[in-house]
Amino acid sequence: MPAWLFALLAAAFVFYTDDYVIAGVLPEIARDLGVSEAQAGQLVTVFSLTVALAAPIAGVTLARVSRRHLFTASFAVFVAANLMAATAEGFGFLMALRVMAALAAAASTPAVFAYAAERAPEGHIGRYVAVVALGVTGSIAAGVPIGTWIGGHFGWRATFLAMAVAGIAALLFLLATLERGSGPSGETPSIREQVRALAGAPVSLGILANCVLMTGSMMMLTYMATYLDAVSSASVDQRALAFSLSGFAGIVCIWLGGKATDRWGPDRCLVAGIGLFIGIMALQGVLWFARPLPFPLLVVVGTIWGGMAFWNSPAIQARLYLLAGPSAAQALALNTSGTYLGVSLGGAVGGLTVSGVGAGHLPTVAAALGLTALALLTLAIKASKRSSSSEAVVAEH
Repeated sequence: MPAWLFALLAAAFVFYTDDYVIAGVLPEIARDLGVSEAQAGQLVTVFSLTVALAAPIAGVTLARVSRRHLFTASFAVFVAANLMAATAEGFGFLMALRVMAALAAAASTPAVFAYAAERAPEGHIGRYVAVVALGVTGSIAAGVPIGTWIGGHFGWRATFLAMAVAGIAALLFLLATLERGSGPSGETPSIREQVRALAGAPVSLGILANCVLMTGSMMMLTYMATYLDAVSSASVDQRALAFSLSGFAGIVCIWLGGKATDRWGPDRCLVAGIGLFIGIMALQGVLWFARPLPFPLLVVVGTIWGGMAFWNSPAIQARLYLLAGPSAAQALALNTSGTYLGVSLGGAVGGLTVSGVGAGHLPTVAAALGLTALALLTLAIKASKRSSSSEAVVAEH
């Protein structure tokens, strides 16, 4: 695989780590800036919501910009935001800097995946996208723990400084490996044509399905410790083990999902992945009634679930890339928005579930969301088949 593909992986790793790592140093930020931890937690919320709102706008307005220029400008803003965050004295200013960093991520993250898909050899789109997506799981498995360790030993400002250094390293890697003048391949459609392609049922329903699925997945991830404690009284060390194994399974399954996408096709891969997710959630819902449960059993089930939560990512992105044609980069940007929105909704829906009916019903709600996502995907697949049939009829005449 080409060196530029691993440079894209590094870029994704840096952007996603920057989003998640704040959670590891929230107590230190809250104590130093004189705010509550709940207020400090809004630094994560504002980052995710900014990306969700800005990604599709950036995807359309920056469609004609050279990828090298786009990555250079984005990382320059990203590095500046993190350097200033390392010296921020007020919480309001720090919040504004998180918005600034999120705008950089919103501009570049979809382009990172689109660049990999555009230049993948025939029959390898899933695998190339999966390599870049390893940056997402890698940020959870390695980036966040490292950033948290730095913040714990040298202060939260050192975490932001480390992110700035990582941003510089990722940019240098990109500039050393990307072709000069590497803009979007092919002719860029007009804004009206882009909007028409994105609003079509095959694309829009697929993006909505991913958003709903992410809501269910992230709801369970956010409240995994709460669920484990309720069904098995797991210790802190056991919960840490469960998270670690889930992250490792995600890394393995995101690669296997990429290979399955190339071998089976995105649609079949997604149906299989979502179906297994629903089955695991249903099993966890049943296990609630057999509590207390042996922790090893929960670890096995949770590890399989953790893997399947990431299995679908390459298939989702490959499907959108193949369907959207010249507007593929914009479709991936809109999908990025849906993903971040799903992350935000997952925390909200999970919180309402825990406070309303209890942690034992989390898997049931997640299974219902999975069924909804599967129904939406089925409609999207049928719509794409109808569209293909109509185009074939037009071509014959």
